[in-house]
Amino acid sequence: MTTEISPLTMFGAEWCRDCRRTKAQLDSLGVAYEYVDLEADPAAADVAKEISGRTNIPVVVYPDATHHVEPSNADVEAKLRELSLI
Repeated sequence: MTTEISPLTMFGAEWCRDCRRTKAQLDSLGVAYEYVDLEADPAAADVAKEISGRTNIPVVVYPDATHHVEPSNADVEAKLRELSLI
């Protein structure tokens, strides 16, 4: 485990198809991120809802404090490019 602070956080759950898709995209792009598993840490769902104002997942929080809820791959890629993370 590294002590490096992740530039990106993703709140998700294994049963969520969009979560699996977004996680696979981040992995394939080699982007460092912290994955918060809402099944393993149910209290984190409140944090995700507080950030997004919604109960939908995934919630992807970027280093500039913006976020996406249920983003498309194109949305994630565009934001990562905007932030020069890819």
